[in-house]
Amino acid sequence: MNYNKKSIEDIDVSGKRVLCRCDFNVPTKNGKITSDKRIVAAMPTIQYLVDHNAKVILCSHMGKPKGEVKPELSLQVVADRIAELLGKPVVMAKDVAGEDAKAKAAALKDGEVMLLENTRFEKGETKNDPELSKALASMAEIFVNDAFGTAHRAHSSTAGVADYLPAVCGYLVQKEVSIMGKALANPERPFVAILGGAKVSDKLNVINNLLEKVDTLIIGGGMAFTFLAAKGYDIGKSLVDSEKIDYCKEMMAKAEAKGVKLLLPVDAVVAASFPNPIDGEIEVETVAAAAIPADKMGLDIGEKSQALFAEAAKNAKTVVWNGPMGVFENPTLAKGTIAVAQALADSAAVTIVGGGDSAAACEQLGFADKITHISTGGGASLEFLEGLELPGIACLQDK
Repeated sequence: MNYNKKSIEDIDVSGKRVLCRCDFNVPTKNGKITSDKRIVAAMPTIQYLVDHNAKVILCSHMGKPKGEVKPELSLQVVADRIAELLGKPVVMAKDVAGEDAKAKAAALKDGEVMLLENTRFEKGETKNDPELSKALASMAEIFVNDAFGTAHRAHSSTAGVADYLPAVCGYLVQKEVSIMGKALANPERPFVAILGGAKVSDKLNVINNLLEKVDTLIIGGGMAFTFLAAKGYDIGKSLVDSEKIDYCKEMMAKAEAKGVKLLLPVDAVVAASFPNPIDGEIEVETVAAAAIPADKMGLDIGEKSQALFAEAAKNAKTVVWNGPMGVFENPTLAKGTIAVAQALADSAAVTIVGGGDSAAACEQLGFADKITHISTGGGASLEFLEGLELPGIACLQDK
């Protein structure tokens, strides 16, 4: 995949109708937005289009209405928040690509902004229906994709419209593609990847792809115990993907053949059972990773593993991290994840954190400004690490 894509700065937007796909999939409660982070993140692209006299038609999905109009998932709250941030009105369409949306798009003047209703109110959106793609494209002259979080989905509003309009990226997607793309295609070395999370099966292709690229691969989280089991270690009641033991053996052999250092935990924080509730009090002890007692389960990496992983990150020039080291939701079992976040914050390397829990950890700990790049897409950043082509990026014009 070519990571060198045209952006809004490479195309003349003045006086043009620009359809801009954003990620406004924000959490709401009782009709109020509880976190506007995604809206704020989209503002530089929106502001650029306004400042350069484009007629701006924004679109996004929110939640999973599954092709039905659900008033509680209307984007009206998003339109109100964008208007506050922009300091100017935002016209709200009553539909996605129907008569109201088309009439309002046609009436836009230079520098004005409108927002289409939730794209997933349309049944054809998630099916990448050409009729819906055409209807969306008919309102505009240029397509801008600035929603990295949905770039791995081939939907009408993320990829389909690019069949009918010249397509470029906004600032968010540009940053994702240039930083993550460079890290995977041409990293500064040593290149270290840290993978966590519960199951090996979620990251099969990521592990395989990264072994082709990295100098060191670190595996923590619940998935580490399947690797430890594959080494013949006693892992007690720890989570194990028993069907993936042979796969883990293959990956360890591949790492050895390629001269890639594969680091696994050397100690583990264990308890008698999984915490219930998840953030409840829990009695733990630290034991060697090779000898977890039969009646205990590993729920985090221990201090020796934390030091080992931090040392690898400290000596790296590029670090990619995806997935927590333990049951991060529980304060007692969050120490491993916190140690990795701290190591990345302290590192002089190019540091990239891929979505989800790892991103949340960096943000909660106040390390966000010390990380080179925190990805805005969980599933999309995982597929990026797998080396897959993302439809919402592949459809953009190459520089």
